[in-house]
Amino acid sequence: MTTTAPRLGTALARLLILAAALLGTLLAGAAPASAHAALTGSDPKDGAVVATAPKEVNLTFSEQVAMSADSIRVLDPAGRRADTGEILNLCSGSIVRYGVALRAGLPDGTYTVAWQTVSADSHPISGAFTFSIGAPSTTSVALPDRTAGGGLVGTLYGIARYVSYAGFAVLVGGGAFVLACWPRGASVRPVQQTVVRGWLTLTGATLVMLLLRNPYTGSGELSDAFDLAGLKAVLETKTGAALTSRLLLLGAAALFVAVLFGAYARRTDPKEKKDLAFGLGLGGTVVAAGIAGTWALAEHASTGIQPGIAMPVDILHLLAVAAWLGGLTVLLVSLYKAPSVERSAIERFSKVAFGSVAVLAATGLYQSWRQVGSWSALTGTRYGQLLLVKIGLMCVLIGIAWISRRWTQRLADPTPAEETEESAEATETTEAADPERAAQLARQRAAVATARRKRERDADPERAGLRRSVLTEAAVAVVLLAVTTVLTSTEPGRTEEEAARGGTAASGPAAVPDRPVDIRLPFDTGGADGKGIVRLSLDPGRTGANALHLFVERPNGKPLDVPEIKVALTLEAKDVGPLPVAPDRIQTGHWSASGVQIPMPGEWRIQVTVRTSEIDQTTIEKNVKIG
Repeated sequence: MTTTAPRLGTALARLLILAAALLGTLLAGAAPASAHAALTGSDPKDGAVVATAPKEVNLTFSEQVAMSADSIRVLDPAGRRADTGEILNLCSGSIVRYGVALRAGLPDGTYTVAWQTVSADSHPISGAFTFSIGAPSTTSVALPDRTAGGGLVGTLYGIARYVSYAGFAVLVGGGAFVLACWPRGASVRPVQQTVVRGWLTLTGATLVMLLLRNPYTGSGELSDAFDLAGLKAVLETKTGAALTSRLLLLGAAALFVAVLFGAYARRTDPKEKKDLAFGLGLGGTVVAAGIAGTWALAEHASTGIQPGIAMPVDILHLLAVAAWLGGLTVLLVSLYKAPSVERSAIERFSKVAFGSVAVLAATGLYQSWRQVGSWSALTGTRYGQLLLVKIGLMCVLIGIAWISRRWTQRLADPTPAEETEESAEATETTEAADPERAAQLARQRAAVATARRKRERDADPERAGLRRSVLTEAAVAVVLLAVTTVLTSTEPGRTEEEAARGGTAASGPAAVPDRPVDIRLPFDTGGADGKGIVRLSLDPGRTGANALHLFVERPNGKPLDVPEIKVALTLEAKDVGPLPVAPDRIQTGHWSASGVQIPMPGEWRIQVTVRTSEIDQTTIEKNVKIG
């Protein structure tokens, strides 16, 4: 029975449909993108009720952030600005804190604090909370549903990120495939077109990201992409500098591509060709590393722990991805458009791919440790779960590559007649000929090439099998690249878990008089939608009457409405309690109780019972000192 390969048009159409569907799913699931920095505290705290108006509102973050003049806004109950608009830099040592001064003589009521900034790893973050002066009141403030980095602009920016990664892989991996595996491919038109399209794709995506950067981190309005003042502000940021540097390096890459498919392809003297290949390889590696560095210097690798090690490791990781997946793309094109590619070239690429996988394993292990940090974060955070998906896809890809290698071992080299015919085709392409004669020859060559490829598909089951396995590899690679793109815009598991653990030690910090006790209690009832965090505030956090506020949130920070929540207070040292408290539901995810009596100071155990269904409930507790 004759083995035939799938038609290129149908196969590529299916591949593109798969890529678009998966990319849309992943981007939808990732929007709005989480980021590396997180809000870890504020003064006043969320939901606090203070007796007199504070002079300022300040926010504390887990990582360095970029503040602008309008990053923190305080709005009174009527929606008017209650702050002076002056951002205060209160950073000290490792503490990242910024504030904004409030106007004098603010009336009683509930005030809304809305903030938006950019994390050190380039992703926008935003949020809002309320506090009250004197007593809570109604407020007319309506915050937009769109969060930073979301909406149409966020989706377009995410697509541009994905396309830029794909273009980088094809550009770098395609050039490496020609130089290291198949020098004769420099004269093959489909190979030239593929690599040039990789350059055009990366350049176009970089320009789009540069234009979208202002609305992506700001208003979210697509029309602001052409705001020259906003573009100027972007160019002064770390990410703007990285994108600009990438465009400059792409100019050098264009020269590399021109020499590769021009002077190098025309060289016939072996020594001259070898010397030029060495120069192209050295220069191309420097340029490729520089382009990869524009990601490493502006994203996750540039912040967090060990950035000095993480950035070069990230560059190696990106280069290994490009050498493997970009080379795979050019190999796929070669198998369809230039099926006489030699077995030796495919075997050389197999060795390059093996080396790339080894580098990916080593660098990926370090990156996983750095970004995840614990086994619980690997399974309990979105970043960790995406990483597990990526690892699974890598294993699938390696398995398919092993099948491709088996097909390669069974290949026979093309006949001399075929090699001579294709060589003559490449030579004629580069010669300056009579226009009419050239057009006639082009038509003849196209007809001959089409007939030859059809004969080969019908008569060479080994190459047909290799084409199918490589096409499958490419399809999985498209999915893998989409997952990787989403990973780069997702809050690392280490940061997410540390933020969730913040303030959950067994013995809480000593309460300061006239300052509310504020604790976070993760819970898991074991049922559907049973995981979340309870934020409890006891104000003023001293003996006597206190106001109790409870905020129940899902792991992603969104409010969670539960059927019942109860609180009990116990002072074991004095054998007092438990004192039950039944808070009232104020709104979705918010419960409150007034007049909660703390009869004496000491270390009180606060127990919170959360019920998420008729049968699923859990009790969580924490000790706090109340003075």
